[in-house]
Amino acid sequence: MSKVFESVEAAVADIPDGATIMVGGFGLCGNPENLIRALHARGVKGLTIISNNCGIDKEGLGILLGAGQVQQMISTYVGENKTFEQLYLSGQLKVELNPQGTFAERLRAGGAGIPAFFTATGVGTVVAEGKEVREFDGRQYVLERALTAPWALVKAWKGDTLGNLVYRRTARNFNPMMATAARCTIAEVEELVEPGEIDPDGVHTPAIYVKRIVRGATYKKPIEQRTVRPRPSA
Repeated sequence: MSKVFESVEAAVADIPDGATIMVGGFGLCGNPENLIRALHARGVKGLTIISNNCGIDKEGLGILLGAGQVQQMISTYVGENKTFEQLYLSGQLKVELNPQGTFAERLRAGGAGIPAFFTATGVGTVVAEGKEVREFDGRQYVLERALTAPWALVKAWKGDTLGNLVYRRTARNFNPMMATAARCTIAEVEELVEPGEIDPDGVHTPAIYVKRIVRGATYKKPIEQRTVRPRPSA
């Protein structure tokens, strides 16, 4: 069966209300923009989103948040999203904040089949509340559970029709770990090529992890905060 979908709408057509979804990206870098817009258009609600942050107002995952489609975020950073802040403070949005390194390792562990691990990060803070703490070699460590999900939406620069993926620079971020940690990984790519057109040594995510692949139609690639300085000639 072909993994290639003709549209992002078809690729997310069976994601139900109440789904838990991993979504790649860091800020607005490496976001699966087209898949997010397709989810928004479908109007699915009650979503739990596992992602570093929730974009910004009206961009990235902020589109879903602003439309009231997200009930819980598992993240590391509130970011520049005022809607995120307001919904959290008013009790309308459940939020589980993670230290960023712990978040990355929870994803990696989930993809590797490791159910839990101990880390020193967060010991003695609210992060450790309700979790097992154990001593190793005279130091305290807190038990963290791996993260997995039924669905993952990831963004790659290039992919082949088998599902092999290549990410571009910092857009790589959390995408590779999420691709391995979900039962159904849906990859959105800018360039879709035939098998053999990607150097095997250059593959970042092997095809075995990808269930669906689709070429994104349009990309805004918005910048979270634009910082400029005068040109030397000025």
